[in-house]
Amino acid sequence: MGEEKRQQSLAMETLIRSGWHAENPAYRQIFTTQFMPKATKAQADAFNTLLLKVSSPERAAQYIVTSGEIDVRDLLPQVRAPTLVLHARDDKVVPLDSGRQLAAAIPGARFVSFPSESHIFMHGEPSAERFFEEIRLFLGSRG
Repeated sequence: MGEEKRQQSLAMETLIRSGWHAENPAYRQIFTTQFMPKATKAQADAFNTLLLKVSSPERAAQYIVTSGEIDVRDLLPQVRAPTLVLHARDDKVVPLDSGRQLAAAIPGARFVSFPSESHIFMHGEPSAERFFEEIRLFLGSRG
């Protein structure tokens, strides 16, 4: 991890630990904006509420710290399971090249990208339909 990413991770960890459960959703809104940059107010409010329900401040902070430290790239060539890697082209959380590199490192993996900025597809987003169709095709070919 580069120094800039390390500093961002530390800043996010501090924000999480100090305000994750605050009544004001501003602390969680940082994540919501990254995961769903074009969310409506109702979608953002729902995701902010969901974040409170699914993670404690400690777990959320640990996720930020751990996700920046884990590196399994050396293990990817050992994967023998059928693999489908799906990625939004303008994802604000994980760069497109990361998805491409992941798929390239797994033998036989298939990579599909979609025009979207969202890390989490929202209801009605045009790319969501194709996303789920790719999953159905992938699972159907495994039968």
